[in-house]
Amino acid sequence: MAGRTTVDPAGAVGPAATVRGCPWPLARRTARAAVRALPVELLPAAAAVGRTLAEPLTALTDLPAFDTSAMDGWAVAGPGPWRLSGRVLAGQSCAPLADGAAVEIATGAQLPSGATGVLRRERGRVVELPDGTAQLHGEVGPGQDVRPRGQECRRGEELLPAGLPVTPAVLGLAAAAGHDRLAVRRRPTVELLLLGDELLTSGIPAPGRVRDALGPLLPPWLAAAGAELLGSRYVRDDFGLLRDAIRHSPADLVLTTGGTAAGPVDFLHAALAATGGHPLVDGVAVRPGHPMLLAALPGGRHLVGLPGNPLAAVAGAVTLALPLLHALSGRSTGAGPTETLATALPGHPADTRLHPVRRTPAGLAPLPYDGPAMLRGLARADALAVVPPGGLTAGERAEVLPLP
Repeated sequence: MAGRTTVDPAGAVGPAATVRGCPWPLARRTARAAVRALPVELLPAAAAVGRTLAEPLTALTDLPAFDTSAMDGWAVAGPGPWRLSGRVLAGQSCAPLADGAAVEIATGAQLPSGATGVLRRERGRVVELPDGTAQLHGEVGPGQDVRPRGQECRRGEELLPAGLPVTPAVLGLAAAAGHDRLAVRRRPTVELLLLGDELLTSGIPAPGRVRDALGPLLPPWLAAAGAELLGSRYVRDDFGLLRDAIRHSPADLVLTTGGTAAGPVDFLHAALAATGGHPLVDGVAVRPGHPMLLAALPGGRHLVGLPGNPLAAVAGAVTLALPLLHALSGRSTGAGPTETLATALPGHPADTRLHPVRRTPAGLAPLPYDGPAMLRGLARADALAVVPPGGLTAGERAEVLPLP
């Protein structure tokens, strides 16, 4: 279990030391390892969008299932010129072509037996002969503009591995390969508890009150991670209300905002203890967002406590909540891609830093307004750059975390 560790700037451990948490990479690994993938469901393909493939997607047929014309034009047999007669459209069959014969053909239509290639319409010339027949002239090589059977895949071939989210493109591929139903993981459920008496849901912030930014921000992010949001509700700064909300939540993941530090109304740690929960990660060495936590709850449920400041909460979501949801969904994830920095990204002396960045022709460029309570930089960002302790120089590569 990763708990709170105290170290002073010189590295000594003691009661007066500064609080340091679990190293950021270890916190993410801990979140993934805390759960197992949810059960498998067999769903109609259209209902599987946003779920995660529980089994490899295999082809139930050759793709294409027959030799197909790749262009509008004429299917020809042998060298030209060709005697032209007839037409074959998509969904139709055609009699075999004898050597020296041609038939008009549409894109996607099955190639007649005996055809050696397709002459594109813009490259052919039709000549009417005195006897009322037509002759086709042009140049076409063997197999030209033909999609041969099995060009994309053969029956039984693995098209996609398990662990990928079902996107519209995956749905289209599954349909083309003959699937009506898909084996996917059950969608993990989340309940969002927004803590604090100071939160407003509409209007201009008043003295001592602030607009809730996380209530609108987090649900689309959770949905992009494959989660089903059971509900989002506000919980006042009251120990009993928070304890009962955690205790009675049916969600796989209870996600809270605020209350993770040690202020006078930060009841989350006490509420966890009262509900039988125990921390797995309690504080993470990351800026912003270090007072985040991950806890196991009775019944196999889990809780991720995000800091109340908006950008700090986003850091908590990508550090703990998303890895846990991906593991529940059975999604295959690893280290993020790396990209070159256009300019230096200063780092914290001891903690990982997550910085909003934009992609430019020269590489990743940092954005201003990156304080824990700010969202202005994030709103313009393409990604979050992972800056290790000590920082990175221009030209180095940084791991990037995508934004939904």
